[in-house]
Amino acid sequence: MEFFSKIFYGNTITDWCIALCILLGSFIITKLFYWLFANVIKKITSKTKTTLDDVLVDKLEKPIIYFILILGYWISIHWLNSSDWAENILPNLEKIASLALFINITSVISKVVDALFSEVVMPITEKTEGEFDDQLIPVIRKGIRAIIWILGIIVSLDNVGFDIAAMIAGLGIGGLALALAAQDSVKNIFAGIMIFLDKPFKMRDRIQISGFDGIVEEVGIRSTRIRTLEGRIVTIPNCTFTDNSVINVTSQPALKIKLNLGLTYDTDENQMQKALDIIGEIVSENSSIVEENYFAGFNQFGDFSLNILFIYYIKPDAHWLDSQTVISKEVLKRFNAENLEFAFPTQTIFKKEIK
Repeated sequence: MEFFSKIFYGNTITDWCIALCILLGSFIITKLFYWLFANVIKKITSKTKTTLDDVLVDKLEKPIIYFILILGYWISIHWLNSSDWAENILPNLEKIASLALFINITSVISKVVDALFSEVVMPITEKTEGEFDDQLIPVIRKGIRAIIWILGIIVSLDNVGFDIAAMIAGLGIGGLALALAAQDSVKNIFAGIMIFLDKPFKMRDRIQISGFDGIVEEVGIRSTRIRTLEGRIVTIPNCTFTDNSVINVTSQPALKIKLNLGLTYDTDENQMQKALDIIGEIVSENSSIVEENYFAGFNQFGDFSLNILFIYYIKPDAHWLDSQTVISKEVLKRFNAENLEFAFPTQTIFKKEIK
């Protein structure tokens, strides 16, 4: 047909239609691959013993889809090969395709390395006795990913015609400004190195710092993440640990618990002794308490109660809150069974009649 033979921007309408069909075809193929991943490949990998293939499939699914789209884009622009097109527009489109391709390849390499760390390296380090490798591996993992992306971006820019040497030389001019802007980051990085060397805490330790109390979940090169007792994640710059005192709760040999029990003034001597005996029995029966270090005694005549001071220590391997709950419930249960009444604030008022 004469219409399809017409020239439009240096190419026939037929060539433009073919290029468009190639581009649309790449979209259709991506939909097909999405279906294959969801209904075939993932089902196959889910039946294998290892989880590495499952992780690789999840991480490589999108890069493969992007590669198909980039390939379709590349073929379609090369189908339009007239001289005017080639001289004016094609080089720029080729650079875009090349840049996208190299970034996609970089993403694939980064995701594969990340999967190897998460599914191969980290399970091995978790089986070791030391904690140092558990802290170091996440830092190495992030460092390698950063290096991969830096190299990938450099190669991508060099491939599309940027003068990398000139860009690196230009960094020297702005180096001072960059250094001033990155003072805090550099400070945090050095603080992170000091944390690794000094080891004031390790992964899964409970620490207290700057008003935060929680479990260490990740120690990074710039910051450390802890999960507070309320369940919130707090990211703390590493310089905070070098500038402030850190209390490592986990490192203490035992957790001291101080409990004040107030009985009513109706309590007699025998009942008071019974209360102390009950506390001793609870301590001897509870494996989470350091038995030889507990103290219990009638220590005070309060304003409205006869006070018993009960001090005990929870072993490091026992959960601090669960242990307190069990002991407090047992005290309540046994005191109630023996009719030992807990006191609450009361006042006795004497009225004197004046004649």
